[in-house]
Order: sequence, then C-alpha cells, then structure tokens
Amino acid sequence: MRVVSDLHGKLKAGDWGSYLVEIAACWTVVMLLTGLYLWWPRGARGLGGVLYPRLGRGRRGFWRDIHAVAGIWVAVLALFLISTGLPWAKFWGSYFQEVRQVTGTIEGPQDWPIGSAPTAAMMGDHAGHAAMPMRHEAPSASELDRVVASIYPLGMAAPVMISPPARSGDPWTVASDAANRPLRGQVTVDGRTGAVLTRQEFGQRHWLDKAVGYGIAAHEGALFGIANQLLGTATALLLVTLSVSGFIMWWRRRPQGLLGAPVPMKRPRFGFALAGAVAMLALWMPLFGATLLVMLMLERTVFQRWPRVRTWLGLKAHAAA
Repeated sequence: MRVVSDLHGKLKAGDWGSYLVEIAACWTVVMLLTGLYLWWPRGARGLGGVLYPRLGRGRRGFWRDIHAVAGIWVAVLALFLISTGLPWAKFWGSYFQEVRQVTGTIEGPQDWPIGSAPTAAMMGDHAGHAAMPMRHEAPSASELDRVVASIYPLGMAAPVMISPPARSGDPWTVASDAANRPLRGQVTVDGRTGAVLTRQEFGQRHWLDKAVGYGIAAHEGALFGIANQLLGTATALLLVTLSVSGFIMWWRRRPQGLLGAPVPMKRPRFGFALAGAVAMLALWMPLFGATLLVMLMLERTVFQRWPRVRTWLGLKAHAAA
C-alpha cells in the first residue's frame, strides 16, 4: 500500500512526481469543464444522449453518446475527487497554506501531508514528541498505565496514538489517527495523576480544516464506508470510459498522418467570459496557468517555425491567419 500510495501521489519520483500528478489533475479539471461546455444540449429534444446513451445509432453515434453521458454523470464526482486531492499536492498544498497565512485562517497545525512530507500522526502542538530525545528521566510504565486508563473510557476512534512527553512531568499527548478524519480528536493527559488536561475534537477546528478533512476522508473512501468506496470506484471507471471513448472518437475522425488538433476559431463565442473563466482557473490552479502559458509560448515561438510540426499539430491555418 505504501508503494501504491507513492505511485498515486508522486509517481515514486518525489516532489517532481507530485508536480506531474498535480498538472495532470489540473488539466483533467479543464477537460471536464470544457467538455461540459461542448456537451451542453442546445435545442436537444428528450434526455437521450444527455442522461442515457441512445443505442442503434451506429458506431459514431454510440461512442458519442457513451462519451457524453459518462461525462455528465461523472463530472461533479470527478471534480470533487480531484479537488479533495489537491491539498496533498506539493505545489497546490503549499499554495493553499500561503493563502491561509495571508488571510489569517490558520489555527494550529494541519493533519495532512503536503507532497513528500511525512504523514503526521498527531493533530496538535505535540506532534512528533514521541521521536524527540528525553531531556530528563523517561516517563515510567505506571504513567503509561494511568494514561491508558484515563483515555479508554473516552472511546476515541482507533487507531489511537500515544506519545510520551519530551520532558518528564510534561503532559502526554493522545490522538486518534482514524481514517475517517471527522472522528479524530486529541487529548493531553497528566501522566502523574491520569487527569485529562485538554481535549480537542474535530468539530473545534477551523472550518477550512474541517472542509479539507471531510474531503480527504471522502477521497480515501473512509467517510461513509463501503458506499463511499463504491462511489469512488465508479468515478474512476467513468473517467476511464471518458478517456477511452474520447480516444476512439478522435481515432476514427483524425486526419491521416496528422494529430488532428482543432483549428482555432477566428471569433470564439463569449470571448470575455472564456478569458475570465481561464483566468479564474489559473488563479485556483497555478500549475495549470503556468503550463498553459508555456504551451502558448512554445506554439508561438517554436512550433510555428517548423512547417512539418506546425502541420502535424493542426496549426497551419492559424499561422496563415
């Protein structure tokens, strides 16, 4: 599972892998939104080809309907799934942290990793104390017994992480590391007396931390059990269906020997609205904006200068315009 998790988040390539995964996620959002714009029924009659595929319309009509119907059903779920994964990404997660610092919306440490950062087991200020060297004598086994006896009746969601203090006499830190993050909580306990000193529940955290916590739990399939996992699996399968059907439609209609990229329209519809939407997406997902600018620069300065590449990419008409 560690290998699968590393592949999923970083392609086993560290921070650069995280950047690549984030770029792919951002462009998936763009593809879904632009696909919805192209799909939006204009003058259509009935729900055929909108909410369910129409069979018996030939291969071209079949794949078009499969692509369109899969897209409308998966769009909201996929956008949610991608958005809830962005807080882990190296660039977007750091970007989100900086925005929160500027807006003063950070209250305490966050309990999800960013990029290749190690997963924090604790939620509060005492995170990592278990790994700190003891400056004085180590806590006794009797203190651990008192801590366990004190927290057991609290019914904290498993697994529960117990961390000794960095210095003898300081309170112990106990935190739930449950996969369903809304069930997490943290307490500090006096090891000498067994008294619970502080207790923080998930509901006491900042609303942004709670929103991310709910999102991560849903992303990981832990928020509402097996139904959550089945919904995530269905979303992934529908995304595969979109990719396969889109490739098949392109393959059947592509110009021979060319990539078959669409020829740019001379006067795009709703130019200002489109530009505003792209700007908003670039602010929300900076790596999308950065890669879009890179591709525009390459198109203008490199691809247009090579006749064969320009023709293969479908840029010939644009160069002549």
